Amino acid sequence: MTSNGPSAVLSSDAIETLARGALADAQDGRAGMALQKLAPLRTAQSRQQEAAMALLWVVDQFCLERDVAADILSEIARAHDQDARVLTGLGRCLEAVRDIDDLNAPPPDNPLFASVFERLNELVADYEGKPEHESILNGLATAARMLARQHDETAERSYRALTEIDPSNAQYHYGLGLFYKTRGRFAEGMSANQVAASLLEEPIQSYQWNLGICATGAGNAAVALDVWKGLGLDIAIGRFGLPDCNLGQCKVKLAERPLAERSADSDDPGAEETIWIERLSPCHGVVRSVLYQKLGVDYGDDVLFDGAPITHHTYGEIKVPVFPHLATLIRRSYQVFDFAGTQEANRQLADLSEALEEDAVIYPHSESTVMLCANCWRDPDRDHDNHERMEKHVVRGKIAAPPGMDPRSLLDRIDAAIETQQRRCQLYAPDLCRAAGLTEREAIDRRRFDLLMRN
Repeated sequence: MTSNGPSAVLSSDAIETLARGALADAQDGRAGMALQKLAPLRTAQSRQQEAAMALLWVVDQFCLERDVAADILSEIARAHDQDARVLTGLGRCLEAVRDIDDLNAPPPDNPLFASVFERLNELVADYEGKPEHESILNGLATAARMLARQHDETAERSYRALTEIDPSNAQYHYGLGLFYKTRGRFAEGMSANQVAASLLEEPIQSYQWNLGICATGAGNAAVALDVWKGLGLDIAIGRFGLPDCNLGQCKVKLAERPLAERSADSDDPGAEETIWIERLSPCHGVVRSVLYQKLGVDYGDDVLFDGAPITHHTYGEIKVPVFPHLATLIRRSYQVFDFAGTQEANRQLADLSEALEEDAVIYPHSESTVMLCANCWRDPDRDHDNHERMEKHVVRGKIAAPPGMDPRSLLDRIDAAIETQQRRCQLYAPDLCRAAGLTEREAIDRRRFDLLMRN
């Protein structure tokens, strides 16, 4: 029966109507109407398993705001902490309340994740050999994977057990491959994804992408090339012995500690920085920003990134995808030197990079206008009663050069490029001068570098 009172029991038809209506509203952007339809289900779920399962079905469609979905799951978890069927559904739904595209995020702080994992981990042994065991393992595997690197052993054991229980289930092999990919175990991930793909009647693009990413991470260029060609790319083996084609530039959110390189005891990304890369394939490319921070990866390195963008950055009418850092494939150890300089036109110093060759670059981090004392600029030892103000267009950033480039040669090239400028510009890089063995010039550059940095 159906009634409007506080102890109302919803009929099966009413539950289905409310759930489907809420889903349709949510998918069409009518969030308020969706929540209105979900309200009776949320009221009834504590005493009606069917209502709880209907709510889980809606959440599992990834149609609700994550905070709303998390509130719903928390309500269900409190009401059904002994119900194996509901708990299994909760485990599978945890993907819908975490931004899984933000691959390197730390473990979630919402206690829902840990509590669902703990209950499923307790249940899995109790139901071994019973029909429910497989679905509990499925929920447990997802719950463990959502907790970053905290419970990798449980996640792997659960995924492997699922493939043994039903070896013809492509989704189970895909789940195992997905787990291996995010943990940096690319050869194992490639094998699992190959099995998953072989079990499909028709190719699924997500399976192909994960296979291509794992093959690239494992250095298996032949498998990766076959995947990308199968997806229609005009691509061939190129730099670094990996698939290479011109896909333009995109951005990657680098992490000091990407998920694939973390442990349970050090399970956060550390410092992060969003940078430009030259995209060589759908999943790897060369860093084309000189980083502000020391992340263990820098200009010229080859990085692997995941296939789903975290967000997009807008530049006029162009939307540039931002991908999460998966691993660093090749560290090329470029030389990096801080600089400060002055210029009369925007990007004047940056444009000098064209004259440096061998992939050296002058990379600005900031351009600004500051007021300096002309007397201090010329002679720091004078006692100035009155400062003579002058305007300077100041650039601060870093110079990057391949490890084999001679610092003196690099400095000579920069000097020669500055001499060709019709508009005046100057660059001060004391650490580069020291590396080049120019002690006197280092002292002059250091004074002016410090003055520009202070202002």
